[in-house]
Amino acid sequence: MLVSITIGKLCLAVYKGIIINVKYSSSWSDKINQATQKLESLSLIRQYGRLVKASGLVLEAIGLKLPLGSNCLVERQTEGRIEPVECEVVGFNDQTLYLMPFESTDGILLGARVYTEQYDLTHFSHKVLPVGIGLLGRVVDAMGKPLDGKPLPEHIEHAGLASKSLNPLQRTPIHQVLDVGVRAINALLTIGQGQRMGLFAGSGVGKSVLLGMMARYTQADIIVVGLIGERGREVKDFIENILGEEGLARAVVVAAPADVSPLLRLQGAAYATRIAESFRDQGFNVLLIMDSLTRYAMAQREIALAIGEPPATKGYPPSVFAKLPALVERAGNDDSGKGAITAFYTVLTEGDDQQDPIADSARAILDGHIVLSRALAESGHYPAIDIEASISRVMTELTAPEDEKKSRLFKQLFSSFQRNRDLINVGAYVAGTDPLLDKAITLYPTMQKFLQQGIDEHCSYQDAYQQLAAIVEPQLAR
Repeated sequence: MLVSITIGKLCLAVYKGIIINVKYSSSWSDKINQATQKLESLSLIRQYGRLVKASGLVLEAIGLKLPLGSNCLVERQTEGRIEPVECEVVGFNDQTLYLMPFESTDGILLGARVYTEQYDLTHFSHKVLPVGIGLLGRVVDAMGKPLDGKPLPEHIEHAGLASKSLNPLQRTPIHQVLDVGVRAINALLTIGQGQRMGLFAGSGVGKSVLLGMMARYTQADIIVVGLIGERGREVKDFIENILGEEGLARAVVVAAPADVSPLLRLQGAAYATRIAESFRDQGFNVLLIMDSLTRYAMAQREIALAIGEPPATKGYPPSVFAKLPALVERAGNDDSGKGAITAFYTVLTEGDDQQDPIADSARAILDGHIVLSRALAESGHYPAIDIEASISRVMTELTAPEDEKKSRLFKQLFSSFQRNRDLINVGAYVAGTDPLLDKAITLYPTMQKFLQQGIDEHCSYQDAYQQLAAIVEPQLAR
């Protein structure tokens, strides 16, 4: 006689006192079936390689075939225990794999075993990291692990680090103004939603402060900040003092400071961009701040030189100049017209050299640039924006003709004064010689005040143009 007995979620089939079948009801049964299918698909054989060389940043392994970009583990001796070091495949030559570790290689021995957690090496899966709303208000590293001491939500969304490039003909054109809350930018360098801008600056000229102002005042739904290759102290200072609680509440911060592996610095920039893309796909207007694009390029230079790529301009290998547009082109408007990523990439100009190869390359691939002047910063003029050297390439498509005319006249007056500053200071200029310069001399104190703005001062797009009109309209009427 067959008897069925149910105990909680457990179902037993008993025949003549012998249990002949065991089943789990509802969701338990489904979970066990899924786990069984996964176990059955696994190979019982794990392939291993061996470490044959460690030179500088690169480890060399043989006996294992893995695709570029895949992750593997290298065994390491730590206090009598064997602990794996995670690495990424960054190149290969014949049967040799070039591996770049994500962490310190102390304790790794010659001949250490190299393996991957994937049993089936014929299928390559991209890295999957947390993204989405669950990250708002959080600070994470390049691997998606929290740095703020709090756990991530249990059911947070995940996505692959890589993404498909958008068809340039299907991108939504930039046609809507983005209010960044900074008077000089709103009125004279108007930014559009989906624009990619460069912030060119040397050290100590107020770059981080200007980024913090834009992070707090920009009319964006969500802010994603990538702090790449910066000092650890600056990371904390930016989050606590410059971004502040109000800014962090609607932001996600990805931090990959200077002391981490160059791989993590590269991945941190890609991860911040991927987070911004996930919000854009949901229809949000996203502000992406990347500080800095130069450190990203330097990280790629470290990796490329370590695996033997020949150096080119100023020691930068060709792969660096291929990586930059690949990263930048991921920002911008999408093809649905709903979401947008407006991006600001900081570019460090060594010795204030605007012809630095990274600065030159960035200027060519971005939709405009804002240059910060050391001379202005040293004179106490903040934000130290050099209006003459800065440009927004889509401004003419965003502003009305009369507003553009006011902006152009302001720049002409300001530039006229700057060109003749020495003559004016020594008293060599004779009034009436140049009517435009006469106006510039009269208006210069007002123009200088217009360009300066306190860190806690917010100026909307409408207010900026009203103040601009008050300065230049009397001159247009003459």
